[in-house]
Amino acid sequence: MPESPSLDDLRRLAASQRLHLSDAQLAEFGVLIDETLGDSYARLDELAAPAPGAPGPRDPGVRPGADEDPLGAWYRRCEIREREDGPLAGLRVAVKDNINVAGVPMMNGSRMVEGYTPAFDATVITRILAAGGTIAGKAVCEHLCFSGGSHTSDTGPVRNPHDPARNAGGSSSGSAALVASGAVELALGGDQGGSIRVPASYCGCYGLKPTFGLVPYTGAAPIERTLDHLGPMAASPHGLALLLSVIAGPDGLDPRQGGVEPGDYLGGLGGGVGGLRIGIVREGFGWEQSEAPVDEAVRTTIARLAEGGAVVEELSIPRHRDGLHVWTGIAVEGAFNTVVRGNSGGTNAAGVFDTALIDHITAAREADPDAFSATVKFTALLGEWLQTRYGGRYYAHARTRST
Repeated sequence: MPESPSLDDLRRLAASQRLHLSDAQLAEFGVLIDETLGDSYARLDELAAPAPGAPGPRDPGVRPGADEDPLGAWYRRCEIREREDGPLAGLRVAVKDNINVAGVPMMNGSRMVEGYTPAFDATVITRILAAGGTIAGKAVCEHLCFSGGSHTSDTGPVRNPHDPARNAGGSSSGSAALVASGAVELALGGDQGGSIRVPASYCGCYGLKPTFGLVPYTGAAPIERTLDHLGPMAASPHGLALLLSVIAGPDGLDPRQGGVEPGDYLGGLGGGVGGLRIGIVREGFGWEQSEAPVDEAVRTTIARLAEGGAVVEELSIPRHRDGLHVWTGIAVEGAFNTVVRGNSGGTNAAGVFDTALIDHITAAREADPDAFSATVKFTALLGEWLQTRYGGRYYAHARTRST
């Protein structure tokens, strides 16, 4: 049962809410709070939380040394396989370390999470194992996934496999580095604002941010539930399509999945581009968020697609250049409420919550409140300011503009 607040606690709570209450009024509220905690919240403590996909005991694997992991891309090495046949038989999969693999320690790039071991598998892990894939380990990711670089994990930087002095991109940094270096054939990444696509492009492998709701997010630590995606990373388009075909589709637990059905991704690989309609967004080129060499490379690729029979048409989406600003309005306050204030849980969402992870992070923050990375501290400060000073209107405005 939760602890009841003292009169001093109630005074602080009232002040934080700018409520002007006498001690007598606070005492009356204290009685009501005691009754509520002793009734509903005591009963909640008695109710067992279901654990979807909870397996039997597993080998937790090992943390590799620097000689075995020169790129700093592995958080944990393991070998979990449930069957020898299936579409992923013989293929090794690295798992971004914000995704639950039951029995294998998870860090999510942060010492605040280190020491936590999930009790249940994410849906994507259950599906990979059912398809014959081998979970080869947990790939380092950025601190609570809050970076597009590869330098914020508390385990140290993830290095680019083509040049270890360079950035591997983030936040699925380890996943991309392991695929591009040949350590694994496939990997799982997560993407809220580029966290699959950025490291895939930096490291030179294939990465896909799927349509929102196509791949269940059940069992992965969230950043912002309207932006969260899990997706495949691979050394080839075939691997990308193969892994997506395994992990896509509703799981009955993630409410964001209504109406999105998987397609025949492998079947679409051999048909060429003849007749494919491709829209080129005019506003994506020639502005401060683009680079001239990248623009030129994209234009060259577009020409090749047209030569192959694709129907290419340029179109204008003026709102495209406001996309970053709208995303920022959603991401900052959304992540603040989910990760910072909500301890990687948050509110206003249906589905499965990892209450053990929330407990772990709550205790870790109490012990070391300065353990956040600089990027998370920035989000905490700005998110708190926007929420308290402007009451959430900017998040609401950005959400409305995103429709």
